[in-house]
Amino acid sequence: MARDVSDSTIVESRDDLIGAIASGGKPESQWRIGTEHEKFGFYKDDLTPVPYEGPRGIERILRLMEGLLGWQPIEDRGLIIGLVDPVGGGAISLEPGGQFELSGAPLETVHQTCRELHAHLAQVRECAEPLGIGFIGLGASPIWSLAETPVMPKSRYEIMARYMPKVGTRGLDMMFRTSTVQVNLDFADEADMIKKMRVSLALQPVATALFANSPFLDNAANGLLSNRAEIWRDTDNQRSGLIPFVFDAGFGFESYVEWALDVPMYFVKRGDFYHDVAGQSFRDLLDGRLPGLPGERATLSDWNNHLTTLFPDVRLKKYIEMRGADAGPWRTLTALPALWVGLLYDQTALDAAYDLIADWTAEERQSLRDMVPRLGLKTPFRTRTVREIAGEMVEIARAGLARRARLNSEGVDESVYLAPLQETVASGMTPAERLLAAYHGDWHGDIREVFRRHAY
Repeated sequence: MARDVSDSTIVESRDDLIGAIASGGKPESQWRIGTEHEKFGFYKDDLTPVPYEGPRGIERILRLMEGLLGWQPIEDRGLIIGLVDPVGGGAISLEPGGQFELSGAPLETVHQTCRELHAHLAQVRECAEPLGIGFIGLGASPIWSLAETPVMPKSRYEIMARYMPKVGTRGLDMMFRTSTVQVNLDFADEADMIKKMRVSLALQPVATALFANSPFLDNAANGLLSNRAEIWRDTDNQRSGLIPFVFDAGFGFESYVEWALDVPMYFVKRGDFYHDVAGQSFRDLLDGRLPGLPGERATLSDWNNHLTTLFPDVRLKKYIEMRGADAGPWRTLTALPALWVGLLYDQTALDAAYDLIADWTAEERQSLRDMVPRLGLKTPFRTRTVREIAGEMVEIARAGLARRARLNSEGVDESVYLAPLQETVASGMTPAERLLAAYHGDWHGDIREVFRRHAY
C-alpha cells in the first residue's frame, strides 16, 4: 500500500464501520479496474538485492522517478517511501524487502491497464538501467536469504516485523521475500459483493495454480511451484486464508466487519507517528479503552488502515482485492485482471462461475488451497484436476470479456490478454514448471540464470 489514509472523523458505532465498506457499492457504469504488481530489484553485475540507501539504491530510483513523472513524494520520517499521482490516482510504493510496487490507477478497461503497465516498466527501466539495476517478476526471491534481504524504512513494517514471529513461522518470509500481482474490482451492492466474494475465494486456489511462478527459494528448487502461496499458509492465520464464514448463510457487510474487529491490530497512526498496538483489539479502540492509547477514539482512517492489515486470499474494502497470484512475466500481469474482470464484471459469467463452485464444501476448498502450492494444475479435485477446472474458469472469463466488448483501436476485445492462461491450460505446465524445466535443462542447475533470462 502506498500511503496510509488520514480521515479524523470519529467512529460513533459499529454501523459506521459497516457503512464505510458498503459505501463502495456503485453502478456498473462506474466499475473500474485497479491492478497492482510487485517486482524484485537486483544489481545486474552481481545479482544482489538493491538496498534503500546509497547512490544506486531504491531511494535514488524513487527520486529519479519523481523527477520523471512529477508525482508527489510520500514520506515517512523524512524519507521518501513512494510516489502518488494526484490526478490519475496511481501510486508507486515499497514492500518491506524493497519489492517495487505499482498500484495502478482505477481504469475502465484491461487495454488501459496494459498501456499503464508498459509505460511504468519503461519508466522504471529509464531510471534504473543507468544505475545497473534490473527488475524481475517472481512470486518469491529465489536466492537471497532473509539476512541478505534489505529492509525498507517504513514505520508500519517495523511494527509488523516485530509482531509476525509471534503468530506464525513464515511472516518475515512473506514480508521480505514474496511478490504478487493483484487486481481490485468493484461491486454494485451487498448481494453482488456476496456473490463475487464467494466465487473469488473458491476459485482463488485455481488462480494460484495458473499463476504459480516461485519454484525457487534459498537458492534451491524445493519441490514447490508457488513458494509464495505456501508461505502464506503459516504467516498469521487469524488474518489470512480462505475466511470460510463468507460461505455461511447470512454473510454480508456486517459479518465481514465482525471478523475484522476481532483481527488484532498492528498500529494506530496519529499525525506522522505510528503507535505500536500490535495484538490489541479494534473493539477496544472503538470503545476508547485501547491499552496502548487510553482514551483515544477510533477514526475512519484507523478503520481503513486496519482493513489494509487483513490478508485473506480475497480482501474486502470499498472494493474487492484478488490476492492469490504470484508476480510473473509482463504478459501475466495483464492476464490477471483479464481473468477476474471476465469472471466478475459480466453477469452471465458470474452466474456460470457461481454454478461451478456452488456445491464445493469448506473442506474441499481448503484442500485445494493446501495442495496447490506443491501440485499446481495437477491438484486432484473430486474426479478431476485443477487443470480441468482452470480450463472452465478461463473459458467463462473469455466469454465474459467477449460480451463486455471493450475494444482497442484494432477492434480486439479484452480476451486477448487471456492468451498466457490459455497456453498454460493447454500445456498443463505452470510458469513455475517452465522455469524448472529450464533449470534442469540448459541452465545446468544454476538458479541465477533466472535473473539473466527473465528480467523485465
